[in-house]
Amino acid sequence: MVDIQLSDAEKTYIIHGAQDNLRIDGRGCEDYRHLEIETSVVSNTSGSAKIRLANTDILVGVKVELGEPLPENPDKGRLEFFVDCSANATPEFEGRGGEELATEISSMLARAYDCPSCLDLKQLCVVEGKQCWVVYIDVLLLECGGNLFDAASIAVKAALFNTCIPTLTVTQDEGHIELELSDDPYDVQRLDVIHAPCIVTLSKLGHSHVVDASQKEEACCLARLILGVTSKGTVTAMKKEGSGSLDVSSVQDMLETGKRVGQALNKSLMEVLLSDDKVGKSKGVTGFLR
Repeated sequence: MVDIQLSDAEKTYIIHGAQDNLRIDGRGCEDYRHLEIETSVVSNTSGSAKIRLANTDILVGVKVELGEPLPENPDKGRLEFFVDCSANATPEFEGRGGEELATEISSMLARAYDCPSCLDLKQLCVVEGKQCWVVYIDVLLLECGGNLFDAASIAVKAALFNTCIPTLTVTQDEGHIELELSDDPYDVQRLDVIHAPCIVTLSKLGHSHVVDASQKEEACCLARLILGVTSKGTVTAMKKEGSGSLDVSSVQDMLETGKRVGQALNKSLMEVLLSDDKVGKSKGVTGFLR
């Protein structure tokens, strides 16, 4: 994470405020900051989305290409995550400074989506054991303002919702397979992402925990729990970060909060995406979680 320097007095003020359910920007412990989402922002992709969460700015582009399925999943397509931390986001990312963070985010996204109930990868199968759609998801971190994992996951879900996959006609003649791509640009299939997870990061501040921590709050946090949560409240991935420890009761409380907040986050996000899709708009601007 990007470091920010605070005095001991500032840290004490932030921690005591969180314990009273009043954060320095006026939010409660379970409130997200204002969030802006825009889809269809990159023309040469199969789907794209851009998210701005306070000062965190992330762009996601999705491209689908034909490839071979994995031997262990011959009847499924696959997802490939790539994360790049732009040097413009912070001087710490110059050179190879952002590689470790990029790997952490891409790994967490892959783990969160590695659940059969999240996304039906069978709809990406073209010819079992031979051809499938491979979905390449590129995440570009443009600016840092805290809570990078959550913001990246929201942008990924929005971009996958926006993704259009060309319709293919498969013909077989004496063992020879031919694939014909539809000439109609509107003859496409969409991914069902209603159960795709969002990541919820819970940061421990003193005896309390908060969601959507700002950079200053992250500087006061010694331990955080990162959860992949679906619209049904299913936890698909979990990771603990930070040098501090978490006791069993804290982990249980944070899990319950994460599931509750994750369900609300997924519901609100899908409502915004579906609403904009129905009216034919490509842009949704909202502070959609409390």
